[in-house]
Amino acid sequence: MKKITFLFLLIASFAWSQQQTVTNTVSPVTFEETQSVTLSFSGASINEATWSVTGNALYLWSWSLDANNVSVDCPTNGTWTNSNEANKLTYNAGTDTYSITFVPTTFYNRTGITRIGFLIKAKNATGDKKSQDMFSNVGAFQLNLTAPAATQTIIASGGNLSITANNTGGNANYNLKANGVSINSQSNIATYSFNHTNITSNQNYDLEVTQNGVIKVKNFSVIVNPGAIAQALPTGMKDGINYNQADPTKATLVLNAPNKDFVYVAGSFNNYQPSGAYAMKKDPASGKFWLELTGLTSGTSYSYQYWVGDQTNLPANSPALVKTADPFSTLVLSQFDDPEIQTLGVYQNLPPFPAGQEREVTVLQTGPNAHYNYTWSDATTNFVKPAKKDLVIYEVLVRDFDANRTYQNLIDKIDYFKNLKINAIQLMPVMEFEGNESWGYNTAYHMALDKRYGTEAKLKEFIDLCHQNGIAVILDVALNHVFSRSPLERMWMVDTNNDGWGDGVTAENPYANQSATHSYSVGTDLNHFNANNMTQYYSQRTIEHWMNEFKIDGFRWDLTKGFTQNCPSGSNQETCTNSYQADRVAKLKQYADMQWAINPNFYVIFEHLGNGGSYTEEVEWANYRKTGDADGISKGIMLWRKMTDPYANFLKGVSTNLSGVADATNMFIGYAESHDEERVMYKAMNETGQTNGNLTRALKRMSAMGAVHLLVPGPKMIYHFGDLGYEDSIFTCNNGTVNNQNDAITGDCKLDTKPQNQWTGNWLANTNRRKVYDDWSKMIDLKKTENVFENGQYSWNQATTGRPRLDIWTSTAQTPNLSYVFVLTNATNAVFTGVAGFPYTGTWYDLMTGTPIEVTSTSQTVSIEIDGFRVYGNKQAVLSNPDFDFKSIALYPNPSKGNFNISTNTKQVSIYSIAGQLVKEFKGSFDNNYQYSIDNLNQGMYIVKVIDDQDRESTLKLMKQ
Repeated sequence: MKKITFLFLLIASFAWSQQQTVTNTVSPVTFEETQSVTLSFSGASINEATWSVTGNALYLWSWSLDANNVSVDCPTNGTWTNSNEANKLTYNAGTDTYSITFVPTTFYNRTGITRIGFLIKAKNATGDKKSQDMFSNVGAFQLNLTAPAATQTIIASGGNLSITANNTGGNANYNLKANGVSINSQSNIATYSFNHTNITSNQNYDLEVTQNGVIKVKNFSVIVNPGAIAQALPTGMKDGINYNQADPTKATLVLNAPNKDFVYVAGSFNNYQPSGAYAMKKDPASGKFWLELTGLTSGTSYSYQYWVGDQTNLPANSPALVKTADPFSTLVLSQFDDPEIQTLGVYQNLPPFPAGQEREVTVLQTGPNAHYNYTWSDATTNFVKPAKKDLVIYEVLVRDFDANRTYQNLIDKIDYFKNLKINAIQLMPVMEFEGNESWGYNTAYHMALDKRYGTEAKLKEFIDLCHQNGIAVILDVALNHVFSRSPLERMWMVDTNNDGWGDGVTAENPYANQSATHSYSVGTDLNHFNANNMTQYYSQRTIEHWMNEFKIDGFRWDLTKGFTQNCPSGSNQETCTNSYQADRVAKLKQYADMQWAINPNFYVIFEHLGNGGSYTEEVEWANYRKTGDADGISKGIMLWRKMTDPYANFLKGVSTNLSGVADATNMFIGYAESHDEERVMYKAMNETGQTNGNLTRALKRMSAMGAVHLLVPGPKMIYHFGDLGYEDSIFTCNNGTVNNQNDAITGDCKLDTKPQNQWTGNWLANTNRRKVYDDWSKMIDLKKTENVFENGQYSWNQATTGRPRLDIWTSTAQTPNLSYVFVLTNATNAVFTGVAGFPYTGTWYDLMTGTPIEVTSTSQTVSIEIDGFRVYGNKQAVLSNPDFDFKSIALYPNPSKGNFNISTNTKQVSIYSIAGQLVKEFKGSFDNNYQYSIDNLNQGMYIVKVIDDQDRESTLKLMKQ
């Protein structure tokens, strides 16, 4: 079929069997591009119910091709999930047919059309609710190539090729060219035949046929099987591009392609016409193909792809020759995506896609000015990651953050993140995905950056800027599966339609399963347990690339339930997938170890959402290597903890239970919202409850929700603009309507681009929304700054609907520092006046305002307004009391050249840059003679936070000379 870019849900199942063979007729049979034509489809050949079609709502999806086989979509197609009404078919009840009539030049808005392609589909074709592809030639003069049958033919060196063709509309003149040179011509004939003999090199043929001044061309090629070229692979070579650091004129390409007979490298360096010199050698020991390129120019961008040939035991419906980019590409050019990228100008100096080629190509560039080079600041090279328990992660989809959808948007709004006080940003997948508009989970090249959001240098600039501001950067990665453009699928694909696109993989595929071995099938399921370890190697290289090249601080691993081979399809697949699977536990521990081997402080986060046995897995991962490591660094894997409905119920003022937001392991990242969950504000305003239809009340309760979310010890996450009370449904469609996965007509709009109300409506200037932002900022600051929120115990009292209470403490008796905090909420329709429940008497503080409260009795009452909340603490917080230092501590010598002392015993000393970035930390038990080394810090001013052995805190200034 013609390639259509899909936007896929994070976890969804696709019913490929729904594609139907539909009977069609074209009237008139022969037509010119300027004549009206009617396409008709037999209703008897269509099972509308299979596609959930009602009211005979079927649509034409069409495209046109020219003499060079260049395809352009019909401009009125609409989108794959929402067809344009202009392309709706007319149902003719009397004849039980569907039809549409048009003039090709008008319908396709182009001329020079030689062929049209079309299919019929449901308005939303997600789930393959469509017919097979159909085609019709345009014009009375038609050229038919009868041999060779395939556009690419593999022969042995010295073999022959028989070429036969015929045409309609009268006699014509034939001219056959091979590699641009005419090798045979025949005039005034309607049937052509020629035998090209003794072929020893690859040939690209053009059969040009002329009739009455009209020229039609058929293109095809011969690939000569070069035979086995056995030669040992040089030592130290990895799969993909190996740059020669000593000689920028050279690079070595390595491809692991089991069960394939030969591989050519076609590229801009050989005009995509590879001779025998570009046939890859094969290493006898590993079976890998390799080739050293020479004569390269430093700084020049080259493109290339592999032509992978197979004639030995070729599986059924598997192409004999596949063209594909390198699986380990770090920059990919696409004939489908790049025209828009070029128009938008979001990727500066993007090399052009090579004219006349098809499928993705890889970019190769040697030298110091290569596209991937970047000079990191000291902030990144010296970055100290926030402690796991202190994390407040902000999940971002670059596409929906701002109107231009680029990393520059994030850079321009760094103050938005800084002022909110978050200390980590998690980017939804930015690896090369299919199309230019996506959530990113339809990944095709895991080591390549998708170009839609900007260049490698621009992403690195954003990461560097985050580090300069004390913010870690986490990347979402989907290594459970790949999609059809991926070489991991393409090289071993099943192509039943013979259209160059896979509709499955063969049993020979060394990376992928033919069907998913878990119940959450997405794309082509990867097998992480294959005997050759190729998927494991691919995953390891992906880990190394993003950690080493982009200096990221963590991975959020998507759909980790899919990392098992134990649950093939069957009646109990769902039960199996959600049960404890030892293979999955061990494999994901292995991947965690790979990450920690590079950086022992790296954040490893799994999206597992366990229950039953799979929750047991989560606890095991959470405790994995937390204690006892030789390096003394506590590790452990963090897990996502979804709490959308409980927090939405809190906003609505109905019964809820918030205690699941954290776990005894302190490794569960609690969240009310994520990219996969409905907005709690939308639920609060549209579901039954006290805030239904009331934006003002729902926004007020968002502040209270933050207090019983963000202040709970343990890592937390915010989905973007939840901090401003974003209330549009995640099922908001491009046209502004709202639907969901149960909508049979328009389908699920979850993946559609969302409105940018937060900027176009200037929400930061909106008093009610700004209060949510400011309140959450203060709470996050409290969480990061005060020890009680990192190391405190906590308990809940949720006995009264609408008034859950949260207590956090490190001591239940008065201490010199903030050691007891409790939160009172009032998500009800009445003012609350009652006993506050102060644990002891004395001076307490409203930590949100800094206001002191003299508590003379533990039965003292307080009053809380409707939709209000209070955060009470036994001491003022650091953020609301800048003069909290106790003066008896001294730091010396100051200025210091390499070491300093502190005049008291300490348990923790943290050093921050003036910008607030943690740059060094000492934890343990240190007496007043201990020398704190700062040799690795740059000259300048620093802030030193000291916690002494009595848990008292102080901040001091330090000058490093």
